[in-house]
Amino acid sequence: MTGALAETEARLADLATIAKVIADLVPADEPEPAEPSAAYQAIVNAFNTHPDRAFRARELHELLGMPTDEAAVNITRSRLGRLTRQGFLTQPGRGRYKKQT
Repeated sequence: MTGALAETEARLADLATIAKVIADLVPADEPEPAEPSAAYQAIVNAFNTHPDRAFRARELHELLGMPTDEAAVNITRSRLGRLTRQGFLTQPGRGRYKKQT
C-alpha cells in the first residue's frame, strides 16, 4: 500500500507540473479573436453597399473575396440567419438575403 501511495503522489506531482506548463502557455486574459466581428462587419457593409440586391451566402463570399469552401459558407449562412432574426436582413426567397428596408 505504501508503494501505491508513493506512485499516486508522484503522478499527482507530474500532473501539477503539466498543469503549470499549460497555464504558462495559455494566458488567462487573452481576448477573443476579432475575426467574427470583422466578418459580420464585412457582411453588413456588403448589404449597405448593395441595399436592393438579394444575395446567396456563396455569392456574398465571392463578392467579399472570402473562401468558398462549404464549411466557410455554412458559417456565413449562420451569420445571415442571425442578422435576419435581428431584423437587419429579410429573406425574399429560400437561401436569399436582402437588407431590410
